[in-house]
Amino acid sequence: MTLPKFILGDNTDFPNAIFVIHTEFPMFIINLEDDEVEWLEDFDQHDQKELEMETENMIKEATAFYDREVARYEE
Repeated sequence: MTLPKFILGDNTDFPNAIFVIHTEFPMFIINLEDDEVEWLEDFDQHDQKELEMETENMIKEATAFYDREVARYEE
């Protein structure tokens, strides 16, 4: 199965949350309500340094994906 890079998710237990799931390395879920990130991978020290540098970019990509999806729904 081929998955898209990002997937939107919601849950009625978290009515204000908007989740974006990143399916490629590094896999994570971000809650756009508060920008909290849950990593779905374990990292070694080398990966950790790279992650710290890329986290801001990944959050921007996830937010841009959400904005694009919402705009498509409004069309």
